[in-house]
Amino acid sequence: MPNKTPFLTAAILFAASAAFAGGDHAADMHDAVQSPAVADKVAAFDILAAHAHRKGNTVTFHMTTNGVAGSETPGAMGAVGGSDVWSYVWPTSLDPSAVGFEGGTGILAMAATSHPDFDDTPLFDENGDGDPSNDGVEWHSHWVVLTPTEACGPGALAVRDIPEGSTPKLPATWPGFPIFLDSPGFTPLFDGPEISVNAGFASGVNLDGVAYDGVTAALRVNANIHSPLLCVTDVFDVASGDLSLPGLLR
Repeated sequence: MPNKTPFLTAAILFAASAAFAGGDHAADMHDAVQSPAVADKVAAFDILAAHAHRKGNTVTFHMTTNGVAGSETPGAMGAVGGSDVWSYVWPTSLDPSAVGFEGGTGILAMAATSHPDFDDTPLFDENGDGDPSNDGVEWHSHWVVLTPTEACGPGALAVRDIPEGSTPKLPATWPGFPIFLDSPGFTPLFDGPEISVNAGFASGVNLDGVAYDGVTAALRVNANIHSPLLCVTDVFDVASGDLSLPGLLR
């Protein structure tokens, strides 16, 4: 049989370039938060543009990268403590109460994450094998509430902890971790350099003029699995350059 590898490779490259040339990626939007390519960054996390737009109560968060979005995932550590989480994140100006968290508790962000050492979406079976507890490496969505946390390092952010004995308001799909983390089940979609997440909101949430940004980052579970539980340890890229949330939802 003839070797079809060169033809398959060419087809993949053509499909990726055609997708990038399309008109519905973040980089094609005139009001997107644009970011220059940087040669020494991992291309899959080098943001070229971040954007969010709405149709009724559904918001599409999307991001164009300089490589193939979602193609890089963290290696397994063999334990939850000290394990890595890689993420595409859209910080917003929405109050956390918009998705069911206690209000006024930090920065509400949509995130798509991959982490092979644990599964934090107990209601969903992302890899379709009949076991909802082994899907952590598959890209999946979260709402998270981020707060400045000096215990993670000077000026660092963390997913807000839930202190033992406290009972803050939490979304119905909270996965049971003692942090402000929700697992709503919105499936991240990939199209060459593009990642997108369609997020639904309740009818009473005011989405007009919501500000947003785009970030790619690594987080790490505390080695002792203790407060703070999940720190941002490495920011790969910020679309605005300064996390100023210059994008406006229209």
